[in-house]
Amino acid sequence: MTTASSDAAQRPPELTGQTVVVIGGSGGIGLETARRARAEGAAVIVTGRDPDRLKRAAADVGALDSAAFDATDPDALARFFEALPETIDHVMVTAGGPYYAPLADLDRERAHRDFDGHVWLAVAVAQHAVGRVRPGGTLLFMGGTGGRSRGPGLSLIAAGTAALPALVANLAVEVAPIRVNLIAAGFVDTPLSAELLGDDLEARRDQLRATLPIERVVGPADVAALAVHLMTNTALTGATYDIDGGQQLIHRT
Repeated sequence: MTTASSDAAQRPPELTGQTVVVIGGSGGIGLETARRARAEGAAVIVTGRDPDRLKRAAADVGALDSAAFDATDPDALARFFEALPETIDHVMVTAGGPYYAPLADLDRERAHRDFDGHVWLAVAVAQHAVGRVRPGGTLLFMGGTGGRSRGPGLSLIAAGTAALPALVANLAVEVAPIRVNLIAAGFVDTPLSAELLGDDLEARRDQLRATLPIERVVGPADVAALAVHLMTNTALTGATYDIDGGQQLIHRT
């Protein structure tokens, strides 16, 4: 039997013998990526802020190790990298959610935390990765597509959305031969999305099912599949990969 499905089922795992670190791996996209990496034969190390939630996630995926800390704390992040195995293969960062606020209500401290959790965290991880991530390994960061729109409440997230692709492209040159890529996600059906939307979640799901070209909602497993592909395809670096089910292709009302 030579069908594509049987070939896929019989192929060897793509991450055997490799170590994948997921910063923000206690839930949602991070947890699903850790699960996918384990299925591909990797040892995984997961981090998160909530010790109890992280403990459950680590047990769920059979993690090699876990560490509970705030990734935006420079000292804690440095200690984490110092404690890692001498050589690791891939680091994925999913920590931090979006901060939406109209200009009149913009909180300066929260805005600073948002930039720390996205732009500055990417810089810090890249600094720590040199000498720890093997040549040809991957740094993989999460961004979004929502900030490409214009409107009230989007000023801050739009700035971050524009900054990350430029940062990732430059980091890919500066830390080469370590590879650096960015995943820009649209709506993904995660616990964070549920928290942000509250009672509007189901209506949002229905709206996406009715309008997206793929006729379904993007889930964490979709993003995890892309993340593992970026880890295994050694020709990919310095680029931004959109995953939104075609959301940017449809007219927004």
